[in-house]
Amino acid sequence: MKMIGLAGWSGAGKTTLLTRLIPHFIAEGLRVSVIKHAHHQFDVDVPGKDSWVHRQSGAAEVLVSSTQRWALMHELRGAAEPKLPELLAKMSPVDLILIEGFKHEPHRKIEVYRGANAKPALFPDDPDIVGIATDTKLETTLPLAHLDDIKAIAAMIQASAVDIADVLARRET
Repeated sequence: MKMIGLAGWSGAGKTTLLTRLIPHFIAEGLRVSVIKHAHHQFDVDVPGKDSWVHRQSGAAEVLVSSTQRWALMHELRGAAEPKLPELLAKMSPVDLILIEGFKHEPHRKIEVYRGANAKPALFPDDPDIVGIATDTKLETTLPLAHLDDIKAIAAMIQASAVDIADVLARRET
């Protein structure tokens, strides 16, 4: 399994880019999964439904299963937020895991940079950024691709993705 992150400021277009990259990789025959970091409290189930009631009642984990999908919700209940290697270890095997967010974690990333955001680029201060998907001209020696050039960004991702075994091994040391 290979993995790489997409990092950038809010509003840069990370989610939009992912929704274009995932079908591209699937058309190439790859199985793809995503880990997304949220900076705020979020819910994946509906208030009032049984799974929500179980979780609100104090359950540490709630697994919901149907003929269409299953989802496992784990409440931290004050424990520290898990680091990326711990989350990667929970993923089922696929060809490529795309990480959205986690911009401060030490893993390989493609920066998604939109000029209209008027935010500073991340790449000058982050040695883990190995390429940039952007809609503007930037001065760098890193590989660049336009945000609309899905084929070029996909090639950059495939050339830069790392084996998750290496990431997990670093966790053990």
